Amino acid sequence: MKYGFVIDNRKCIGCHACTVACKSEHDVPVGVNRTFVKQTEKGVYPNTKRLFSVMRCNHCTEAPCVEICPVECLHIRPDGIVDFNTDRCIGCKSCMQACPYDALYIDPDSNTAAKCNYCAHRIDIGLEPACVNVCPEHAIISGDMDNQESEISQLISRENVMVRKPEKGTMPNVFYINGDEVSLTPGTTERTNEYIWSSQSKGVGHFSGHSGPLSGRSNSMQDAQPAGDQILLETSDTAPKRSMTVLMEKAHPRRVYDSPDKGVLWGWEVSGYIFTKAIAAGVAMVLCLGGLLGYELRDTTTWLSLALGLGFLIITGVLLVMDLDRPDRFLYVLLRPQWNSWLVRGGYAITIFGASLVLWGTGMLLDLSILSSIGFWGSAIFGLLVAIYTAFLFSQAKGRDFWQSPTLSLHMLVHSFIAGSSALIIGGWFIEDNMQWSHWLGHVFFWSIMVNLVVLIVELSMTHPTEDANTTALMIVKGMYSRLFWIGTVIIGNLLPLTIILVGQSLFFATVPALIGIWITEKIWVEAPQRLSLT
Repeated sequence: MKYGFVIDNRKCIGCHACTVACKSEHDVPVGVNRTFVKQTEKGVYPNTKRLFSVMRCNHCTEAPCVEICPVECLHIRPDGIVDFNTDRCIGCKSCMQACPYDALYIDPDSNTAAKCNYCAHRIDIGLEPACVNVCPEHAIISGDMDNQESEISQLISRENVMVRKPEKGTMPNVFYINGDEVSLTPGTTERTNEYIWSSQSKGVGHFSGHSGPLSGRSNSMQDAQPAGDQILLETSDTAPKRSMTVLMEKAHPRRVYDSPDKGVLWGWEVSGYIFTKAIAAGVAMVLCLGGLLGYELRDTTTWLSLALGLGFLIITGVLLVMDLDRPDRFLYVLLRPQWNSWLVRGGYAITIFGASLVLWGTGMLLDLSILSSIGFWGSAIFGLLVAIYTAFLFSQAKGRDFWQSPTLSLHMLVHSFIAGSSALIIGGWFIEDNMQWSHWLGHVFFWSIMVNLVVLIVELSMTHPTEDANTTALMIVKGMYSRLFWIGTVIIGNLLPLTIILVGQSLFFATVPALIGIWITEKIWVEAPQRLSLT
């Protein structure tokens, strides 16, 4: 048994009865929706066409929201319905980043994730979903797709159907008859927040304020006037009707009704914790690597590294908890883990890394070499994992194409070496001088910045596999983040430290701009992909 939906766009009249029925059935708060009818227009007056598309959870066979959820709040039932349990949700918002269809939201009343659950409570007693019952045109068809006698199965096999974003590999189970790319593909139209009934454009609850300001500027790099308009206007009155229709289909698509923008879901807390995590992991990796290469590890140097590592690891944990909309449930990540999620794996990596640092320090205090040795190797191995695990977490966020970059783990590893060496150079000013160790830190710092510049060039200049990833790269280099990127990341974060080193000035003065550059870079890399609309 596998439940799904067919949306028959030949019949939909855009009455929004499904939206109202869904809100009534589930007591959905104002400003968020489990299902809604997106409206787009094409053409230039008087040759225009309005399209209606019902948007909702696609109940994917390979649901990325289920894979990334750290506490099994989201799960796939035996009948194929993707359901959720609000009693387990910690409000991490990772499911919202993973969903390519923007189907999830944070309920402003409970601060937990919610979405269309196929009216599972009605299905269990033999009823159809509320939206199906209320639709006056029978434009929404539900049922068991595995049953060849069902209406939905016959429609899928007989009609020319399409799904949203098949390239994501999620195997969505919402099919559209007479679907249109202009309506179903977000990048073809621009979110403006200026259409009718857009007073909720800045969202409600979590999304209206603290997670990050919403920009009134365009979230895409799309041209304002597609070439189709000009072609249409130049078409003669005697042109065949079919040619006019084809041109109208391509002309000036625009949104006229849409759901409220959810804004930046992962804001400064996430970019902040990536920054502090880079310092914590970096000091341990630089220390351990230096020891393995034969550099002298004096007790003062080791204690400084352990203190910096534990201190910034604690700050990382605080920022992680702060970002949760249900911080009271943060221990669920460790006590009720869903092991496929890199949020869980990262949580355990951070915990073991912290324990390794403590064990190392305990061994030094008690003069027990076995404890120090275990702490040393634990810090080295789990420090590396802590440095890069967020790249794998971001790769699970399939809704954000730019985060799928294969260089992201290298990006975060290099940042950890820059941040760790910078912190140790700054801290070295307050302990006894160790010329051999300072020489090692200088080499790590210089070459890490050089590698970082190469990684930046590769990340932003390579041909990205999707339009959304390319749009994000353009947004960083030429769009709304360009000034912050060129001044903060390139000049302050990389070129200025290199210049200070090359002119022979103290490394101390190069570390501060390098750390500022890392902070700015992580802010851009976290925020920019979230500016693109997923519906």
